[in-house]
Amino acid sequence: QVQLVESGGGLVQPGGSLRLSCAASGFTLSNSVTTWYRQAPGKEREWVSQILSTDITGYALFVKGRFTISRDNAKNTVYLQMNSLKPEDTAVYYCHARSTWGKGTLVTVSS
Repeated sequence: QVQLVESGGGLVQPGGSLRLSCAASGFTLSNSVTTWYRQAPGKEREWVSQILSTDITGYALFVKGRFTISRDNAKNTVYLQMNSLKPEDTAVYYCHARSTWGKGTLVTVSS
């Protein structure tokens, strides 16, 4: 069964860090393009970051320099390290690969 499961969300203070995980089953992430999106309350889902099978990465301007995407092929998992978090980063974060979406993990940045 093809599945993506996100984890690692939670409540963090402004300036804090979180690491999100996107674990795949039923297919290999190292052969795929994996993308992180986020959706804040009342807003459209937006593209955050992407890692290609060649390990080339890309970031939205609003996270560049603060977020880092990476992949552990042995664990078939893609990570999103999020540093210097801001209240405007509050959203449900989703990963996407091979036409499959995870159910998302909630990140709340608040003091």
